[in-house]
Amino acid sequence: MSNSMEGLIDMLPGDCVSKILSFTSPADAFRSSMVSSMFHSAAKSDVVWEMFLPTDYKDVVSRLITHLTFTTKKELFVCLCNPVLVDGGRKIFKLEKSSGKISYMLSARELSITWSNDPMQWSWKSIPQSRFSEVAELRTTCWLEIHGKISTQILSPNTRYGAYLIMKISNRAYGLDSIPSEVSVKVGNEICHDMIYLRHEDRKKQQMECMFYRNRTEVLSKRVIEGTEGISNERKDGWMEIELGEFFSGEANEEVKMSLMEVKGYQLKGGIIIEGIEVRPIL
Repeated sequence: MSNSMEGLIDMLPGDCVSKILSFTSPADAFRSSMVSSMFHSAAKSDVVWEMFLPTDYKDVVSRLITHLTFTTKKELFVCLCNPVLVDGGRKIFKLEKSSGKISYMLSARELSITWSNDPMQWSWKSIPQSRFSEVAELRTTCWLEIHGKISTQILSPNTRYGAYLIMKISNRAYGLDSIPSEVSVKVGNEICHDMIYLRHEDRKKQQMECMFYRNRTEVLSKRVIEGTEGISNERKDGWMEIELGEFFSGEANEEVKMSLMEVKGYQLKGGIIIEGIEVRPIL
């Protein structure tokens, strides 16, 4: 920026610059603080960062299980860009730093998992890798069914979201590749449907299971609907994620229903650890 342009900017009233920045984005506000001394001062204003915080940010702060220390709206925004536990530690809230869009993760305890209260089929335990106090580990079942739901009212409006099952696969996992699981996301009359294989990382074990159960796998595969077959992806935090689907969060308050099911094969399966379902904006 030329010295003359910088001089003109510095002549603008600080309140005016702050108001202008409030109509941009968090990323623009962070960058603008390096433009001039006037922008640096204006970019710290509560007028700017109140616009970037969710309209219900006071409610979010009241639901935190750990007290946050902040003196300005910008400091609060930065704090909320890191995952924070809310609602008794059963959910994680987070803001996307560049856009201010809202993300949530529902813990396994917030989900409806069929037979999860049966200790012969599922176990609840604490592991250091999880941000939640408990995760659900599948011991053995022939009926895998996981459901979650969230209201668009607590998400960012006019935003496209993706829903992801966050999980791990243990070394003693079995029966996960015989038939793909059906995944879906439903909002109102709109439904996103797909299939996913819960791939095991041990390739040798996969090959052995394929050799011994090939005929059974072919029979089981005919029981599921045709469609594309997704795969799980490894995350930076060491967990794996499976995309359940996408949806649009509009202005209206609607319930989002998310699910993963494998209930047609009837074969025993086990060895997956469920942390929760993450709902985050598609950037």
